[in-house]
Amino acid sequence: MALYEARGLSYRYRLNGHHVDALRGVDLEIKNGEFVAIAGPSGSGKTTLLNLIGLLDLPSGGSIHFEGKDVLNLAERERSLLRRERIGFIFQTFNLIPVLSACENVEYFLLKRKIRRAEARRRALEALEKVGIASQADQRPNEMSGGQRQRVAIARALVREPAVVLADEPTAALDQTTGLAVVNVMKHLNRERGITFIFSSHDPKILTAADRVIQLVDGRILQ
Repeated sequence: MALYEARGLSYRYRLNGHHVDALRGVDLEIKNGEFVAIAGPSGSGKTTLLNLIGLLDLPSGGSIHFEGKDVLNLAERERSLLRRERIGFIFQTFNLIPVLSACENVEYFLLKRKIRRAEARRRALEALEKVGIASQADQRPNEMSGGQRQRVAIARALVREPAVVLADEPTAALDQTTGLAVVNVMKHLNRERGITFIFSSHDPKILTAADRVIQLVDGRILQ
């Protein structure tokens, strides 16, 4: 069974009184344990596609099955539960809470799920160890480099033990060397723990790390 199976996905929105087709009839299948890149220039529909398979937005047309479930026929509460329990997100702007330490950022959503503080702290420190920055556990985001902050964001996504991690341009705010290091961390976790990673990028050097590259242009998959 595929982790994701999408058929005929389309997404249309209005801009300045005109319709814009961000996605046009996209068919997509992602297997468990894959390390997949979605490539394409700015405006090609990469972020829109990630938002749809991340259940953040609903398509204008088509179907999405996640772990065998037709997610578009679920109630919003059920989709929200799937997002929280089964899907991790990494953003190019990190989206860390500035007043919290690295460890507190990672354990935040565990505490929101009513997990005991001691257990949340143990799991947060373990996640930071896995991405190689346990020594920065007590530092706040403004005391860390861009690469370190992105590793905290990866740890935050992983600590919930998701089935898949979606990363939207995770290296865009980083220099080339740091960006490659961050992608290598994700690839190591993919190999070590079998978590599916799907990330978007338009950087050819970053894309070489992917097992499979899905090319999007003008809302359509080319290959």
